[in-house]
Amino acid sequence: MHTTLRRTVTMVAIAAGLFGSTTTLTQAQPGNGNFPCAPGNSNPGNYCDAKVDQLVEVSLADLHPTQPSLGHDEVFYKLGRYTQGKDAINKQFDDWCEDNGQKEAASANPGARLSDPSSFSCKVALGAETPATIAKMKTAVVGPHGDLYLTDGHHSFTAYTETPGAGPNTRIRVRITGNLSDQNPAAFWQTMQQKGWTWLRNAADQPITPQQLPTKLGLAQFGNDPYRAALYFARDISYTQDGGPAFQEFYWGRWLRAQTDPALRPEGANIADHAAYLQLIRNIATAMVALDPNAVVSDGKTAAQLGKMAAFNEKEFAKLAKPFSDEKPGKLAYMLAFK
Repeated sequence: MHTTLRRTVTMVAIAAGLFGSTTTLTQAQPGNGNFPCAPGNSNPGNYCDAKVDQLVEVSLADLHPTQPSLGHDEVFYKLGRYTQGKDAINKQFDDWCEDNGQKEAASANPGARLSDPSSFSCKVALGAETPATIAKMKTAVVGPHGDLYLTDGHHSFTAYTETPGAGPNTRIRVRITGNLSDQNPAAFWQTMQQKGWTWLRNAADQPITPQQLPTKLGLAQFGNDPYRAALYFARDISYTQDGGPAFQEFYWGRWLRAQTDPALRPEGANIADHAAYLQLIRNIATAMVALDPNAVVSDGKTAAQLGKMAAFNEKEFAKLAKPFSDEKPGKLAYMLAFK
């Protein structure tokens, strides 16, 4: 079975291409904001010495959000799949293994739960990660006092926080993409914005300050952005995430809000109805693929840069459309069943 994860940091030499070769380092405890960082000195209570491309094991409760809102319906889909799923191995274990750099689940005991990694196993062993499996992992940046700021994975990790048998103390690894622990808070947030590592607009697309961000994960901590949710369901139908920037769906959401056609607006659709929600996704996806690849979508980013596909993917749409009664229900069906 899956070996219980130890409280360690796994150094993966991505830059050198040394995949499959790992070095185990002692990991400091998660930060509480009371200890400043000093170069070369990991004070108890922080991640000061975490290096770029290290894979760091954390509790979900260790992570600070860098966006103020979620598409709640995306989280509801995940929770529907985890609690009412028809998969041979519950999808939560596949998702956790992928997010932990271990591809997907290989097995799960009866009564397995995410809070007990010894109760399930993953197809890729710890230490045998590859570029492909690491690329699927969620990312974080080290900030002042050695605290960790999540830069990708807010929806997935919020779903784990809300999942029975998981919760905020669930442990998982993240890949470190920056260490800004030597910066004061003002400089830190300026750098985060310059690098596109934070999204400082609320669920109504109004600007906020870093101080208005949630302080922890959990559905109740985040505003609900229905545009972001609708765009999640359009993924792989009209755009792909491959090579896209962080907060990709939020950029598309800014474009979508600017459209005047009421058929493209979630507030104009009965999104409690499967057929109506499905039609909304078709309308949105059709409008997206019709854009010129060089058309500026928002914030200077073009449709091509944001992953626009050349044509509407009917095969993926058909998968999305499957009702809950189907052997393999679509995402909308799981979401509505949970709600």
